[in-house]
Amino acid sequence: MKLPRLHVPVAAWSILLAWLAMWVLMWPPAAAAADAQDDMSAASRALQKAQAAVVGVQSIAVDGARSAATLGRVREGSGVVISREGLVLTIGYLVLEAEQVQIVTDDARTIPARFIGYDVATGFGLLQALAPLRIDAVPLGRSGALNPREGLMIASGGEDGAVSAAWLVSRRAFSGYWEYHIPGALFTTPPRRDHSGAGLFNIAGELVGIGSLIVADAAGGDERLPGNMFVPIDLLSPIFDELLRVGSSTSSKRAWIGINCVEHDGAVRIVRINDDSPADVAGLQAGDKIVRIDGADVHALEELWTRLWSGGEPEREVVLDIQRNGEAQTVRVFSVDRMKTLKRARGI
Repeated sequence: MKLPRLHVPVAAWSILLAWLAMWVLMWPPAAAAADAQDDMSAASRALQKAQAAVVGVQSIAVDGARSAATLGRVREGSGVVISREGLVLTIGYLVLEAEQVQIVTDDARTIPARFIGYDVATGFGLLQALAPLRIDAVPLGRSGALNPREGLMIASGGEDGAVSAAWLVSRRAFSGYWEYHIPGALFTTPPRRDHSGAGLFNIAGELVGIGSLIVADAAGGDERLPGNMFVPIDLLSPIFDELLRVGSSTSSKRAWIGINCVEHDGAVRIVRINDDSPADVAGLQAGDKIVRIDGADVHALEELWTRLWSGGEPEREVVLDIQRNGEAQTVRVFSVDRMKTLKRARGI
């Protein structure tokens, strides 16, 4: 299957320049007008360079890919050029089990790419362009240095690639329903629907996060504020060499049982069972409330996932105490190594 060539329209820089001007006005009154103008010009150049490093990413998953049931076989999103050698950082679910990947540049070039790795633990995906991109790599910032309510830029690539201003409203641990947990996730508002693999940049044009989700509770707590969740760039440095060398981090070698869960009022319930997964084989069902895992009480997704991963070898017996229709049951699930469940294109 041949993927179509896409074209990225010119970004609306007037919006971002107005945003930058607002930031200049917020600086100390003692700052000289000329210095403020110079700072705004420098920030504008840095952000334009950052936006230029964002590319479109398209992929087709292999036949029989387990992930196709939820993600589809054909996927589109964004990625960010992070090295002179043409390495592109993206969100892993875009290239999970991919047999064909290509990068689409701002000048409508379509460039084939090689899948380098997918890190289950962080969610990052890494690609290598197979022809010169002729795009400057973006510098990496420090997501941990961001301040609450800090102004940021979101940039996406592809046919509908665009840039917009955003605010950091929360930085906290995030537990996903799909056996996923990371520390220090970045939550921004207003929301962007083209978030998959989009770059999140500080005012210096440094990459601080990679787009993952749209959420209803960006602020956390009881406040309902729609926004996006970004995987923080600080999680990349500790695993980068390993990801480049072997395609995943040591932390990605972890137990997987194949359940989707939600947390509500101190209780964790299963909402979906993956077909032919260990949970499916063990007879777990949607609606089951997980009370304990290997003898440890479960009240939150973080407790469930971290106990699952830290309880022993990736492939072992996991004991779940559940409640089904008000009745207590004990279910023994034989977990598998998540990385072994993923299909790869021939030759990868």
